[in-house]
Amino acid sequence: MATTHDATDETHDEVEQAGPVRPEDQDPKLWRGSGWTARVIKNEDDDGWAVEMTCDGQSEPSLVGPWTMGRDKKNPKPLDASAFATLVKTANEVLARHVQQRRAQLHRSVTTPVEGGARVRVDLDVVPDEDDPHAILTEWDAAGEVVRRSRVAANFKLTAESARRWLEGGVPEA
Repeated sequence: MATTHDATDETHDEVEQAGPVRPEDQDPKLWRGSGWTARVIKNEDDDGWAVEMTCDGQSEPSLVGPWTMGRDKKNPKPLDASAFATLVKTANEVLARHVQQRRAQLHRSVTTPVEGGARVRVDLDVVPDEDDPHAILTEWDAAGEVVRRSRVAANFKLTAESARRWLEGGVPEA
């Protein structure tokens, strides 16, 4: 079972450029490189083993998944370069999906007709500030330029109808 850590728009591309992971510098249960640490741990859910991937600078793992038993059926299979590379790729993909999902939760966009039959795009971007949660509505023209912005409540529901009302001046600013 995989779990994810709440990540931001961080990327590990620059870290991956740092150099190759050297197997001779690694431990069978702990590998570091490419911005990640892989640690083989005892699986709390059963008698098996798990591997956790922790991004450099983070205190909690971004990914935890099952790990293979060794030949003796008691100890874990040692980490190797191929397994570590696969784990790094998987962990980066998990973070990328998380960032994409988070963005989708905080950003909405609709296109609505206005007077004269023109269509206008309106975006809603939620600012999840603990002290001052709010959202920003933005009107865009056909050339992709910002026409206007307004601050609204964080729970503002953006629909074609609510966007049209806002464009006509019917939505109070927060």
